Amino acid sequence: MSYAVEGLGIEKSFVRKRSLGQLLRDPFGRAERVHALRGVDLQVGDGEIFGLLGPNGAGKTTLLKILSCLVLPDKGQARILGVDTADEDRVKPQLGLVTTDERSFYWRLSGRENMRFFSILYDVPSDRRMARIDELLERVGLTEAADQRFSDYSAGMKQRLSIARSLLHDPPVLLMDEPTRSLDPAASLELRAFVKDELKARDRKTIILATHNLPEAEALCDRLAILIKGKIRQEGSVDAVRAFGLETHGYELEVDRWPGDFSGPAQVHKTESIPDGTLVQLSLTDGAELGDLLSALMHAGVAVRRCDRHESDLEEAFTRILDAEEPDDSAKPGGSGRQTGGAV
Repeated sequence: MSYAVEGLGIEKSFVRKRSLGQLLRDPFGRAERVHALRGVDLQVGDGEIFGLLGPNGAGKTTLLKILSCLVLPDKGQARILGVDTADEDRVKPQLGLVTTDERSFYWRLSGRENMRFFSILYDVPSDRRMARIDELLERVGLTEAADQRFSDYSAGMKQRLSIARSLLHDPPVLLMDEPTRSLDPAASLELRAFVKDELKARDRKTIILATHNLPEAEALCDRLAILIKGKIRQEGSVDAVRAFGLETHGYELEVDRWPGDFSGPAQVHKTESIPDGTLVQLSLTDGAELGDLLSALMHAGVAVRRCDRHESDLEEAFTRILDAEEPDDSAKPGGSGRQTGGAV
């Protein structure tokens, strides 16, 4: 199977900056290296929105920089549409990069003037240049503000112009680094709708989305990878990642009261007082069925008003993945230590 984006054993480290005091105390000391990526394998299908999640310092931005030809890996290989990213001349026309770095624009120029400047850099044919700019400004809702100075744009307008710029040369692959960071909720929802309805559904772009926003990843992405300490700890569909570490289904019960000494076939995760009762989140113990739990509650004199299946959300799964013990790569010959969803 061919992939739009591939990473094969990508490793990258950087020299840790030394303070002035360290330089004075030991000017010829050996520089310490920080490992940003430790053998990352990645496969992204054509037309897919693939989410990169992870805490700060996990390696998400470094991976995007390698994929966008800004940084070379120390080991391994990255490919865009089958072409190694070391071949910049062939790869860069296939890529659009969306970042929150406003310094990459010229603040004294208008939005339209910025687009004209970058269209020349992106080799947009001169006979199509202005029509393409007008089309993209309309698609991102900046036609009326096109001739305003970039410095006068709001954060949401600047981000929309960044997306328009990335589309100038109509690349099949987009790399988006926290596109909704610093946006208000309304602007974030608008931008997510544009990504899903326009870029994915209409244009069939392949998108790699690096984000800290878990609801955003849950709403947009077809598949996710959780990057921790430079390694992909978990990868799969949103449902598979949500199910990480869960061996049984969870339930949410609304009861009239919850006995503190209840010893039925359940593990209680959370109780919350509500008007005239208690809300309980729990999971069944091994081999137990829901009927066993309800029977035990009835015998304990507990009135169950409501019983719903409780689906783990991405935030809960992310916490479980962070807390999980790091897999031992040496345990399996040739193993990457990556989990692919489901119970562990």
